[in-house]
Parts: sequence; C-alpha cells; structure tokens
Amino acid sequence: MTKFDALKNPYPSVRNTVYAARGMVATSQPLAAQAGLDVLKKGGNAIDAAIATAACLTVVEPTSNGIGSDAFALVWTGGKLHGLNSSGKSPKSISIEKMRARGFDEMPKMGVEPITVPGAPGAWAELSAKYGRLPLTEALAPAISYAEHGYPLSPTLGKYWGRAFSAYKRMRTGDAFAPWFDTFAPTGRAPGVGEMWASPTHATTLREIAETKAESFYRGNLAEKIAAYVQKHDGFLTVEDLAAFQPEWVQPISVNYRGYDVWEIPPNGQGIVALIALNIMKGFQFGTNDIHCAETYHKQFEAMKLAFACGKMAVTDPEHMDVSVKDLLSDAFADELRAKITNIAGEPIAYLPPKSGTVYLATADGEGNMVSYIQSNYMGFGSGIVVPGTGIGLQNRGADFSLDAEHANALQGGKRTYHTIIPGFLTKGETAVGPFGVMGGYMQPQGHMQVVMNTVDFGLNPQAALDAPRWQWLKGREFEVENTFPRHVAEELIARGHRVEMRVDSGSFGRGQIIWCDEAGKVMAGGTESRTDGAVVGW
Repeated sequence: MTKFDALKNPYPSVRNTVYAARGMVATSQPLAAQAGLDVLKKGGNAIDAAIATAACLTVVEPTSNGIGSDAFALVWTGGKLHGLNSSGKSPKSISIEKMRARGFDEMPKMGVEPITVPGAPGAWAELSAKYGRLPLTEALAPAISYAEHGYPLSPTLGKYWGRAFSAYKRMRTGDAFAPWFDTFAPTGRAPGVGEMWASPTHATTLREIAETKAESFYRGNLAEKIAAYVQKHDGFLTVEDLAAFQPEWVQPISVNYRGYDVWEIPPNGQGIVALIALNIMKGFQFGTNDIHCAETYHKQFEAMKLAFACGKMAVTDPEHMDVSVKDLLSDAFADELRAKITNIAGEPIAYLPPKSGTVYLATADGEGNMVSYIQSNYMGFGSGIVVPGTGIGLQNRGADFSLDAEHANALQGGKRTYHTIIPGFLTKGETAVGPFGVMGGYMQPQGHMQVVMNTVDFGLNPQAALDAPRWQWLKGREFEVENTFPRHVAEELIARGHRVEMRVDSGSFGRGQIIWCDEAGKVMAGGTESRTDGAVVGW
C-alpha cells in the first residue's frame, strides 16, 4: 500500500478506511453508493458505476443536485487522465442591459433569470458512449427504481430538505415556484428522516434520458418542456440554447506537489484556485507533526486568500479569459505570491462566498479505471424552478455572473460562468493514486488543499485525511473553523490578526470522498465523509 494507508485515524470517527480489490464507490448517500457498486457487480466498469451513482444522487439527494445540474469529471482509463467539462452556457438572449432593465443590480440567486443550460444528462450520455461498458438504460436503472418505488430519507438529507422547505415557504411565492412544492413537498411539508418519498415524474424523465441517450433532454420532448416553462415565466432559456449544448473533453491541469501531481479541470472551474494555493505552499516545509501548528494554519490561510483573489479576478469561460492558465500556475507567479505572506494576517480582495449544494463521488474498478465526478444544482435545490411533470429542478449557475461589464466573469449570452464544482485526482509519475473531492461551493478548493496536504505532508490515511478538522475562508481576514479545531491554535491565529469563529454545525465545511490505490493498482483504500450520510462500499 501507499504510505497514506499505513497510519491509523487519529480523529474520533465511527468510520475506518475501507479496503477492497475488485471495485469501490464513495459518495455522500449510502443508497447511491450501493447503486454504483451493484452496477460494478453486473459487469460494469468504474465509468458505468459513476454514471449510476450520479443519476441515483439526483433522486436520493435532491437537496444538493438534480437532473438539471451541471457536471465535471476526471476519468483515469487506459493509463491516462481525461477531463470532461459538462457545464452549460447562459442563454444567448440574456445580457447585462436586460437584467438591469428588470431592476437587478446583481444577478439573482433564484427564479428564471439565473438558469443556464444543464449539463449533467449530457455528461452521463457522453461518459457512457466513450468509456462505459453497459447501456445507459442499465446504468440509470437504480435511479429510476428509487424514483418509482421510493426510499426513506437519511438523516442529513432530511435536515437540509426541511430547511429548504421552510426557506422556500417564506420566500418563494408565485406560480413559477409551485411545481417545486408539488414535487418536493407533495403533502404540504418536507418529508422527514426515515419517511418514504417517491417521484414518478423523475422516473419517467430518467427513463426518457436513458432511452434517448439524453437527446430528448437537449433536442426533443424534454427540451421543449423545459424551454416552454422557462419562457412562460419570462426567462431566457430556449430550445435553441439546449440544442446547442455539447459536453467538452478538456486537458486536465496540474501542479507537482512534493512528487505528486494534483489534477483539476481547467477554467471555467475553480480547481485552479486549489492549484495556485498548493503551488504557494510547496515553497514551505512541514513535518508530519506540524498538522495542528498555528504556523501551518497561518500559511494555509494566507495562501488560500491569495489564490482566491487571483481566481476571482481571472476565472471565467476560457474563451473570455485575459490571463493564461500556464501563467497562473507558473513557479515564478507562486514565488511572487509566496513573498507576500508575512507573520501576520493580510487583507486580500474581499469576497463573500455564497452557500451551496453539490454532490461528489469517486469510483474505481479492478481493471484500473477510476472516476472523480461532481455535479450540482447550486445553492441546494438550485433556482427553485421545477419543470412541471418532469421532476427536473433547474440549476441557478448564472447567479455567479457579474453585472459589471468590466469584470472577467461579466454576464454575456452564450457564456459559461465561473464554476465552483471541481473533481480532483492524484497521480505519481505515470501511476494513478486516485480520485478525491470535497464538495461545497467556495469550500471546494479549500477542501482540496487541506485533503492533499493531510495526505502528502502529514501522512494521513484516506479516512483520517477527511476527518481532520477543517477551516474555511469567508472574506477579508474572516475564517470559520469546526468545533474540533484546536482552541489554543485558534487563539494563536487570532493573535496574528485572523478573525476566527468556531462553528458547531459542520455542514458548511464540505463533504469529501477519497479512493487511493496501491502502487500495484490492485488494492483500493477509501474514505468517506463523516459530516454527512456518506458511504464507501467495496467489493
């Protein structure tokens, strides 16, 4: 095994690292993880398992994703890493001028205006066609079954479903939002923990996506229903916008961190923020016992603030970027940023991250295939717009566009926005170590950096790397830390000028999954998120 699998987990958790040889699936919902494993056992590969798990998550964790999500994937197969960007563009007819004419000074988070073309169904079909072994109908069968017959809500799912219902009941009025309540609160309230919920309309839609290989969603019956409902409520999305969508295979980007290559999807995703931060951090040296030192956290805090300041200024649709990825990831640029770090907290360009909802999964099979996959509606249930009779909840990714025409991520028709969801992957030389990810809006690059450092610098096994106390930058010098974070270290950081607040609820610190393979590629070691209903299952 790798050195990361040898150590015990020093953190209190009901979970230990899981080992398997023939296949493994890790994600935030046990039923979805099992669905992926079942597909492996039926002869599918890691790609089929990822599709099955992702589709199932739209049913068994709708608080974080849905059929109307975007998706990204890193796929290791045939000894190479491949990247898939399946994020949709803004409607061609939308513009800053039209949004200002509607009275908006910034992009709204809910309603028809922030809806962009969903990419998840296209990702499932593309992954299946290019690298899958089973028909898409078989990969989506578990999701269809759960949608038709129902399932009991898990604890974390029930908590966030209830919160969403309460918020929507207060704020979402008008006919446009009525189908959300019809679909997700059919009895007039949110389903509770352990209570069964089913959605036959989800099943019908998923079956149509499977049978048409997603063609109906972009150029058929479902596309017409989506566009008609959005336009009925004065939205911008059209059948032409949907028909123009195609997932894009991209070259993953990386930095070398102490002999390991850390891989991310290139912009418009924010994975480059994690890589910039790691590029800064590799100029410092840490011992395995330095994980909970104030000096370590201080440097992490400062590096992440600098990386985000760069990312928020530069990242958008790559066709509209004024600075190259190569320049952002150069050693010279990392040296320049590192030199800005002193012994006291600095004040970067302030940015207040909004809250979010995302699902992440990792899969591996006994043949050496591995997938790091992520999809999200954004901000929980997304735009709050559900297409009647379909179960399709539409995402609100357009909320991240700027209405400042001079900003790199300025709203424009037919443009991809800065995207928060990012899958990660680790290799060493020509060998795959495995997929990893931490979902959760702007927590994601922060979680990626923390997981990589916990693994490489501090020698933690997969479960320990996830269980370690987390922190997150909010804006300026403001950070939040979990209640398991060492209090004396928090006090030292405050003395250095950081504003540190301890949170009891760990829900905003992301949800991660890891699968590492040994050097021979024969044995898998997996960890899952202890902060949610996570499950890692092996075969």
